[in-house]
Amino acid sequence: MNEKTTIVAKRLADGTLVQILPDGAVRTLTDDTDRLRAMTDEQIGAAALGDPDNPPLTDERLRRMRPVPRVRIIRRALGLDRAEFASRFRIPLETIAAWEEGRAEPDAPARAYLAIIARDAEAVRRLLKQSPA
Repeated sequence: MNEKTTIVAKRLADGTLVQILPDGAVRTLTDDTDRLRAMTDEQIGAAALGDPDNPPLTDERLRRMRPVPRVRIIRRALGLDRAEFASRFRIPLETIAAWEEGRAEPDAPARAYLAIIARDAEAVRRLLKQSPA
């Protein structure tokens, strides 16, 4: 079974990193910055290769990857909130939220539509304004 654990943490005004426990208490977390800065390139490479949750990006995996338009980046670049973006481009608000929150990914037609919006949002707006809802 693959369980997710969420850790709530914050950095205090003095720079200390603390975990906020469920009962509201705080626990100081170690800051590994100095240890990480002291690592050699070889040590960093070995640690990365040894991470089972993040396998190295091989040429084969890179070839299979497809860029996915990031709806939040597109929306923010247009200066729109979720509701405005959803309304303007006729995408359900719940769908926008799911994409942005990582609960769902756009399918191929949606990715194509987002790419067109990213390239020329004004043209899409004009075309949609001319066609019935």
